[in-house]
Amino acid sequence: MNGRPDTGRIWGGLVRDHHLTPLDDLASSVIEHVRPLGYAEVMIYVASLRPLYLVPLPGQRDAYGEPLNRVAIDSTLAGHAFRNLEIVQARPTVDPYVGEAAEPLGSEGPRRLWVPMLNGAERVGVLGVTVPAVDAATKRIATELGSLVALLVVSKRAYSDAFARLIRTEEMHLSAEMLWTLLPIRNFATDTMTVSAALEPAYRVGGDAFDYALDGDTLHLGIFDAMGHDTSAGLTAAIALSANRRRRRAGLLEVSDAIDEAIAGEFDASRFATGVLADLDLRTGWLTWVNRGHPPPLVLRQGRVACVLDSPPDTPMGLRLSPAAVLARRQLEPGDRLLFYTDGIIEAQTPDGERFGLERFADFVIRREIDGVSAPETLRRLIRSILVYQRGHLQDDATVLLVEWCTGRQHQLTM
Repeated sequence: MNGRPDTGRIWGGLVRDHHLTPLDDLASSVIEHVRPLGYAEVMIYVASLRPLYLVPLPGQRDAYGEPLNRVAIDSTLAGHAFRNLEIVQARPTVDPYVGEAAEPLGSEGPRRLWVPMLNGAERVGVLGVTVPAVDAATKRIATELGSLVALLVVSKRAYSDAFARLIRTEEMHLSAEMLWTLLPIRNFATDTMTVSAALEPAYRVGGDAFDYALDGDTLHLGIFDAMGHDTSAGLTAAIALSANRRRRRAGLLEVSDAIDEAIAGEFDASRFATGVLADLDLRTGWLTWVNRGHPPPLVLRQGRVACVLDSPPDTPMGLRLSPAAVLARRQLEPGDRLLFYTDGIIEAQTPDGERFGLERFADFVIRREIDGVSAPETLRRLIRSILVYQRGHLQDDATVLLVEWCTGRQHQLTM
């Protein structure tokens, strides 16, 4: 072992202890178990619901005995590690709450490493560790620890009020509380595709929702925009999600009709939702979709908008006007990206009334791809830009779903 600690034994001890360790005590458990590694300082941060900050797990203190504070994702070294999914190195004396240039990996002497915490393609947060020296083995062990801590956090968050309080920076409205419990995670990937989603306003979302599921070689996709911005809008979107999942193995026309009937049955045809339901065959690239009164998705290809997925739209769901009749199909090319969105994205506007617009929206996503920015980070920056565009207040829900097929960019989502 060349004098190095038995990491397998350390990781095994962490896994055994976590079964009975509440989230409030997870950080102290990790710190205790990794002492044999010689780390002088361990800091565990998770991303806030609206991903602008990294917030520390409970019970952590700095070298002066003070509780750790949240750090900004866009202006700190920890945030740099989160944004770019790479290990960032700094001197241990660097204040984690301010930005400073990273040092080259491998510098001599004690160094602080900021390591992304990943659960699949989901960026859970960042791990900070101060190590005696940096070499290939140290980086490998730190990366493994970051992944393990991410898994431990994810295993506890679904039933932890402490986690919900931790990642929220505002009070959650009832409709948003309902929808966030139903939505899938915002980032998912395999070796042939990636799915990334963003939803705002995170704490006040009314009737927007997205959905996806992988079934063998078929990727099911959905985006919904329910009428209104109240609790009833949230319930309409929740019904759409639930009916979609209950009938997902049926054909797309039948599924959209089931959603239509479910919403109408609850609200007596006084509420509706627009939406696009789609199936992508991951073997062949054939995309099939039905549009129920929703803005048509875009296909991005080689740095441009290749086409708009126009099709004669069927009626919105919930009004019992007529069964869905138009099933559209298109052959995608390897490397294509699909962009689904709600009208709150393109209709965002400045106080002077200038709209964000479809062209600006598509150009933003395309330029981030050219710059080598990953899909999750692209959408994080997009939502931040739209919030800035509207001076922090959205007039309508804004949702986007970005799907990549055979782009070869999956390596951007892991380490």
